Amino acid sequence: MNDTGPTKEPMAYQTLAQPADVPLQAKNDDVLITLVHQGEHGAFRVLVERHQERIRNLIYSIFHEPEIVDDIAQEVFIKAYEALPHFRFQSSFYTWLYRIAVNKSRDELRKRKVRRLFSLQTLLESSDKDLSSKIVVEPRDDELQELVAAGLQSLPDKYRIAITLKDIDGLSYEEIAEIMECEIGTVKSRLSRGRAMLRKVLEPLVKERA
Repeated sequence: MNDTGPTKEPMAYQTLAQPADVPLQAKNDDVLITLVHQGEHGAFRVLVERHQERIRNLIYSIFHEPEIVDDIAQEVFIKAYEALPHFRFQSSFYTWLYRIAVNKSRDELRKRKVRRLFSLQTLLESSDKDLSSKIVVEPRDDELQELVAAGLQSLPDKYRIAITLKDIDGLSYEEIAEIMECEIGTVKSRLSRGRAMLRKVLEPLVKERA
């Protein structure tokens, strides 16, 4: 995975600029990555500890399923570790990491669509008795947070991810464009369209709750 953007100053200079006795936890991301490149694997553990909560929150915001967060987050950091030798310091580490997390989430969403397709085919081929037992719906939590989560889940992936990155994680348009690999204008368009869709979904749910 190649990062893009203006080239920063050489890492050798940045590494030398910090005293050798500075603990790993006090070093910035670029210096830690340089140390990983040099074989200091403990530096990657610090990167994980520093960024894992934001990545977990991102994944939770996309899926709203606590039971899968840790597994996907682990896959994200494994992918990041494997790809780190190709990191060229042309973007911030957390933006690069977010891009990996978004791509992993997209992969999972695509797999789910395939599974849903097979499940639907199985459902259609079931007998009437089987069908009636499979479509029973459990009552939903009536909390506002659950309503918002349900609304987000109803949006197409590109809108849901854009809203999550901007309105929940607070990233800039530039960062979102880099993570989603699209133009800033496309990000703004997806946000506008996604927010309108979300309002349309939530209005009847909120009125019903009132």
